[in-house]
Amino acid sequence: MTAPWRVTPEGVEVRVRATPRGGRDALDGVETRDDGAVWLKVRVRAAPEEGAANAAIRDVLRRALGLPASAVTLATGATARVKLFRIAGDGPALARRLADLTAHDPAAGA
Repeated sequence: MTAPWRVTPEGVEVRVRATPRGGRDALDGVETRDDGAVWLKVRVRAAPEEGAANAAIRDVLRRALGLPASAVTLATGATARVKLFRIAGDGPALARRLADLTAHDPAAGA
């Protein structure tokens, strides 16, 4: 299996599965579907209205990684449950931090 993020020259791209109205603002682990799709699950209290959930997801990501809000941008999926976020910075370091935060080892296949 692969991780739900990939290193790019600018930082990392992260595939996120959003759970709006999720009761808390937090990273919720990595999920691998039967079809092989892998994403980072993020729960937020915000409703999916007028971009509130997207802003909350961006905030969860930036806080978890210790980055300014300007480092995290929504690339695709503004109105979808599955989204792609771009995070600017040192890509390998960000990928290691995400792996540590989620206890996800891509080499282990889970």
